[in-house]
Amino acid sequence: MTRSRRIARLFRPPRRLSFTREGKYFVTLCLGIGFAAINTGNNLLFLVLGMMLALIIGSGVLSEISLRALTVERQIPERIFAGRPFLMGISLRNNKRHLASFSIEVEDLLAERSLDKKCYFLKVPAERTQHTSYRHTFAGRGLYRFSGFRVSTKFPFALFRKSRPVDSATEAIVFPAVYPVLPPEPQAVELGEHAATRLGRRGEFHALREYQAGDDPRAIHWRKSARVGRPMVRLSEDQTARRIAIFLDNHGPTGAEVSPEELERQENAVSHAASLAAHYIQRGYVVGLVTRTVDVGPGAGQVQLTRLLRALALIEFTPEDTPYSAPARWSGECIFVGRSGAAARPRNERSAG
Repeated sequence: MTRSRRIARLFRPPRRLSFTREGKYFVTLCLGIGFAAINTGNNLLFLVLGMMLALIIGSGVLSEISLRALTVERQIPERIFAGRPFLMGISLRNNKRHLASFSIEVEDLLAERSLDKKCYFLKVPAERTQHTSYRHTFAGRGLYRFSGFRVSTKFPFALFRKSRPVDSATEAIVFPAVYPVLPPEPQAVELGEHAATRLGRRGEFHALREYQAGDDPRAIHWRKSARVGRPMVRLSEDQTARRIAIFLDNHGPTGAEVSPEELERQENAVSHAASLAAHYIQRGYVVGLVTRTVDVGPGAGQVQLTRLLRALALIEFTPEDTPYSAPARWSGECIFVGRSGAAARPRNERSAG
């Protein structure tokens, strides 16, 4: 938190009071009756004026009771994607021992500004917690900092809106947009007139075939061989055929030098790299990410996908033409993603410089 913001919070009033439309009419009417009572000396007008002033005082006392001893928390989803709506969970707890809170509105604040629609709680009983959510969509990827909440109420007569701030600093990482892609399949090796996936002794099961001279005897499937009466060999996919390295070229202008068209190309490239990572992770590949500034080691599964998406959400483009941050050799396939967003694969190569 900056020093200026801290100083501003020191002088910030603990409560903010604003008129509703009905409250403006009521106060105007109250002033009119007050002037009439003073000018005429009519006791009945003084009685009406006193009743109206009592309503204003009672409104302030009851609204203050409703706002006191409230705790607000947010439940951020594990994955938030740019351009995709999500539900942000909000929980409100009433810590008062005997009194309930009525007609409470909660606004989530992002950099001191209201984020979206208000969450409304009709009644929160004493020492109870209620939950609700609101729908929101972030337009772009990156790190978003929530500063807190604004809790307000118009209880009991809707004459005034009284509000107070609640500090709750939280950060949320918005992942790049992910969409279905059709990337090129892993390269094949020519076997005679047909193309077949690279085969090895270890890896996922591929097929069974009859034993041939030169085959590794350790690959013989003895149960199948006993069933058919001749030796059969178990073929597996080569593990390197299921290893993908995504090379993202994050070399480009930054700051004020970026035009809207260039910024769109950069974001498309990041989204395409994220979509490729999600595609291959879901198919069981070992996937790594290499850029000019960030290197995410190879891995598989949803944990690895979260690591990749997190790195892509926070990645920044650099104007310096620096080399990639990972070694040039890679024991699997390589996919290059440029600022145009297109993916390319080197032909008959398994390394990239």
